[in-house]
Amino acid sequence: MPRTRALISVMRVEIWSDIVCPWCYIGKARFEQALSGFAHRDEVEVVHRSFELDAHAEPSGSGVPIAEMLSAKYGMPLPRAREAENGVAEAARGEGLEYTTDRVTGNTFDQHRLLHLAKARGRQSEAVDAFYRANFAEAVPVNDIEGTVAAAVQAGLDEAEVRAVLADPDAYAEDVRADEREAASLGASGVPFFVIDRAYGLSGAQPAETFTKALETAWAASRPSLVTLGGAADECGDDGCAVPGA
Repeated sequence: MPRTRALISVMRVEIWSDIVCPWCYIGKARFEQALSGFAHRDEVEVVHRSFELDAHAEPSGSGVPIAEMLSAKYGMPLPRAREAENGVAEAARGEGLEYTTDRVTGNTFDQHRLLHLAKARGRQSEAVDAFYRANFAEAVPVNDIEGTVAAAVQAGLDEAEVRAVLADPDAYAEDVRADEREAASLGASGVPFFVIDRAYGLSGAQPAETFTKALETAWAASRPSLVTLGGAADECGDDGCAVPGA
């Protein structure tokens, strides 16, 4: 009978998201739940990529309360916008996430630039979590520079380096734009957007079970088993070498 052996290699999962996107916050938690139970989780590399939901938002100032932004963007009465935000908050809390509906949204370009700095320093996942926590759990205004610095430092980045990046508008700017162009080329019009091994895409904060199935499908499809042809024959192993005629 042929013998099989799995060929193991790293599987890359790319996640396009914006740190003011509540479904990105929720989707990350659901994906990580699926990944924690995935048999090959140690062979999975997760890369976070940039996607701005509102690249034209004012980059400075106090920002806009989330309910007011939703009301203006979707043309809904303010009470209805607050109700919608409360519904998302319930979904987040259902995943064990802290969530405040008093948050203030704004331009996220600087945070995305810092996420690329964090990637270069091996702290990207920690930085994503820190920015999510600041925005959704602590209601730190996105345009608050000191709040952004504090979150980045909590993620393990050097404060002086963080401030240097924020002071230079060109630092990592092209990296952010490149991520956004790539998202467009892949057909992503919203986030979160998950791409597994550049072969499978999932849009939205899918249930953990859906992420589990996607991981298993992608792994099986791109990592076929090695088939050893022929039966047992003379060979050398841990117990020595076969002796002809023995």
